[in-house]
Amino acid sequence: MKVMFVSLGCDKNLVDTENMLGILNDRGFTFTDDEMEAEVIAVNTCCFIHDAKQESINTILEMAEHKKDGKCKILIVTGCLAHRYQDEITKEIPEVDAFIGTSSYDKIADVIEAVLDGRTYNSIEDTDRLPLVRSKRVVTTGGYYEYLKIAEGCDKHCTYCIIPKIRGNYRSYPMDYLVEQAEALVANGAKELILVAQETTVYGTDIYGKKALPELLHKLGQIEDLKWIRILYCYPEEINDELIQAIKNEPKVCHYLDMPIQHASDAILKRMGRRTSRQELIDIITKLRKEIPDIALRTTLITGFPGETKQDHEQMMEFVDSMEFDRLGVFTYSPEEGTPAAEMDNQIDEEVKEQWRDEVMELQQEVSLDKSADMVGKTIEVMIEGKISDDEAYVGRSYKDAPNVDGFVFVNTTVNLMSGAIVRVEITGAMEYDLIGSLVED
Repeated sequence: MKVMFVSLGCDKNLVDTENMLGILNDRGFTFTDDEMEAEVIAVNTCCFIHDAKQESINTILEMAEHKKDGKCKILIVTGCLAHRYQDEITKEIPEVDAFIGTSSYDKIADVIEAVLDGRTYNSIEDTDRLPLVRSKRVVTTGGYYEYLKIAEGCDKHCTYCIIPKIRGNYRSYPMDYLVEQAEALVANGAKELILVAQETTVYGTDIYGKKALPELLHKLGQIEDLKWIRILYCYPEEINDELIQAIKNEPKVCHYLDMPIQHASDAILKRMGRRTSRQELIDIITKLRKEIPDIALRTTLITGFPGETKQDHEQMMEFVDSMEFDRLGVFTYSPEEGTPAAEMDNQIDEEVKEQWRDEVMELQQEVSLDKSADMVGKTIEVMIEGKISDDEAYVGRSYKDAPNVDGFVFVNTTVNLMSGAIVRVEITGAMEYDLIGSLVED
């Protein structure tokens, strides 16, 4: 039976999708990318912000049409939207045959087989359940980089965030399980592992009684054919000296850190329920750059949070200008039902949110141009992603560039290069986030 998956949302959702594909592969299912040929269609949904929720709903509606004009017999909705809005979807989109929640994706084959037998089987379990999948993941990223999800859920309860309600409390995956998963991914061709979770910095505190991310980094660093380890989603207040030294001294760990701070005004940080002040953010950034001078720092910000004033916005602008992040993204605030922030007074007009977002991004463009220009003349390692058609050039990424969110390095060479190869490149030109260079042949 042919199954088609549509995976929406974040890289953590993608890991769930790949695990579900692995389970189905073990149970004898086959896969297709053609919705007209699929007998089972599964949509792994996201509902973190309004736009993601709308994309999920639109995708479900689109896939539901293939129960009329295609071979589709079963439509399954999995993930965040399924966990949170099962009743509403059942009422509005009766074509959906089954739902699988965020903590029960390992039941995917059982659910499909139950529906085929004419039985109703929705798997919406306790959000604090921790699914452990032993099937070999079906990799969808191309194989030379892969995401390793090290934990589920979150205990922070920021006032704007719905994640704890749909993903549960923080639960770390056992270290032995993660090393086993990592070894399998590397054996399958992955050269880079990207560590993800709702928060990576407190990994291990729930099962080991301490922050165990540094220990995990050391163990992963021993995997022979693994070249790069990249860390995303580090909460700044949880970054300690042990983690900094692990990033600094473990050879395979990229000098790159994704550290979402969300704002830089003390008043807004407090309303957001964040656990850092502006000065504490300055202190940790200063320490990171002192200990690891070439570290690339990425962050994300939110504009238009309830109660944000022009003065708060100006404080954010000053912070971005002075901190000079290597990579930065900005989202407009999205009120999510069931969160404290959605009920706060002084909600901001969408036009103002967007104006403030655009102002921050315009400032960041200037910072990025300057930082890219500083790279000209330097020689760096680049992981090749593929060849540019009809051109003697390749596209790749440096340690400063996470897949799908950061920039590229365009490498001019007549040498044949394989995807996943790591080569040395002299940078000869710069754009905003992207660099141009020539292969350095040893």
